[in-house]
Amino acid sequence: MGKQVLVAYATKYGATGEIAEKIRQVLQDAGLQADVSLVKEAPNVSAYDAVVLGSAVYMGGWRKEAVKFLKDNETALEELPVWIFSSGPAGEGDPVELLDGWRLPEKLQPIADRIQPRDIAVFHGKVDIEKVSRLEKYMINTVKSPVGDFRDWEAITVWAQAIVDEIINE
Repeated sequence: MGKQVLVAYATKYGATGEIAEKIRQVLQDAGLQADVSLVKEAPNVSAYDAVVLGSAVYMGGWRKEAVKFLKDNETALEELPVWIFSSGPAGEGDPVELLDGWRLPEKLQPIADRIQPRDIAVFHGKVDIEKVSRLEKYMINTVKSPVGDFRDWEAITVWAQAIVDEIINE
C-alpha cells in the first residue's frame, strides 16, 4: 500500500492523545504507515498522503496549538485528504447533540470549507477530576458537568476504519 498518514492532535490532559493513538493503531493494523504526533511537534504535512487532525475541546473551542496548526498548514491540507475530530463532551448520548450541533469552532469553519475534510467527527472525552485545576474543578461542580471517561472506543475504531477504507479505495 505505502500510504503515509499523519495523525496530529492537541490535548490538555492526554485523553485526545489516546484517541489519536487508537486511530493510528487502526490505520497501522490495516497496513497503512501512520505516525502520531502532537501538532506542535508534527512533521511537515506535505510528506504525507493523508492527515487526521484532532483537538480537545475546552470551553467551547479547540486548543490554540491545533488552531495554529490548521492555519499554518491550510494550503498543504487543501491538497490532501483530511479528516478532523474533536474530543471533549462528557456524558451520555450523541456528543454532537450534547454540543447543540457543534462540530467545529465557528471561526475555523471557513478554513474547513477550503480544506474540504472528508469527515468531521466529535467524540466523547474524559474528565479526570484529579488532573484538572482548582478553577476547572469549581467550574465542573458549578455546571454539574459529568466526570469520568466517556470515550466510545468502538465509535472511534469504526470512524478510523472508515478512513482506512477510503484511503485504500482511492
